Amino acid sequence: MTDTFVAAELASQPSTWREAAALAPTFAAMLPQKGERVAVVGCGTSWFIAMSYAVLREQAGHGVTDAFAGSEYPADREYDRVVAISRSGTTTEIITLLQQLKSTPTVLITAVADSPAAPEATYVVALPFADERSVVQTRFATTALTLLRANIGHDIEALAQDGERALEISIDDLTGADQVSFVGRGFAIGLTFEAALKTREAAQFWAESYPAMDYRHGPIAVAQPGRLVWSLGAAPEGLSDEVALTGATFVQHDLDPQAGLVVAQRFAVALALQRGLDPDHPRSLTRSVILA
Repeated sequence: MTDTFVAAELASQPSTWREAAALAPTFAAMLPQKGERVAVVGCGTSWFIAMSYAVLREQAGHGVTDAFAGSEYPADREYDRVVAISRSGTTTEIITLLQQLKSTPTVLITAVADSPAAPEATYVVALPFADERSVVQTRFATTALTLLRANIGHDIEALAQDGERALEISIDDLTGADQVSFVGRGFAIGLTFEAALKTREAAQFWAESYPAMDYRHGPIAVAQPGRLVWSLGAAPEGLSDEVALTGATFVQHDLDPQAGLVVAQRFAVALALQRGLDPDHPRSLTRSVILA
């Protein structure tokens, strides 16, 4: 596992989270201000990170925060600031949207300060230390989320310590599964979508994701022996017992859901290697989607 770019990158996350927290005051004036009405946009992984931040910002009492896929931004809705998350700054939908939002302050969070999207944004928050060589995103996405969490007052040192613990948790008894459903509540829901995406991307593995309370409303029907139901963060009361009745294995770690995502990233990479796949270069994927 250590021979892949993605394994090294995901293992560096506690370090990049601490670096993002240290930089947060530098970017404070660019990032959403308390009381502003904010939209956060991204594509794929970045969209799921946007979902998580939107929940956290509203929970912190900082104001209305909506998350959208870059292609689905509601043009007739007004915001005080729009945050776009794009690792490479080359994604077509993000560049196009920034070009259309010239009357609204926009913030681009990216790993590449001189990317094509940068001139289209009002402000650029560059996190080059979190860039990646793997096509599969791990540390850039979580580092961007960490920066945003620091900006609303979260304890990032405690998060980083959980991240370190996440790197030590054994996954040996999980990689023999034939299916996984990730579940979560609140800001963890976006992270469950990301966990499932990582598993599909890297390992071509059957992975699903749901709000934990909604899991009983149909998805539990696929639970059976040999399959996992994996909760990022605390699960609803009684869910683990209901899963046990199906014969499936219930997985939960006592970690911040963002750190729990690190365990899921490790699981995805381990599955890919077990299947003889290259997790750095998933089938049919490139570093970003650039449309003609």
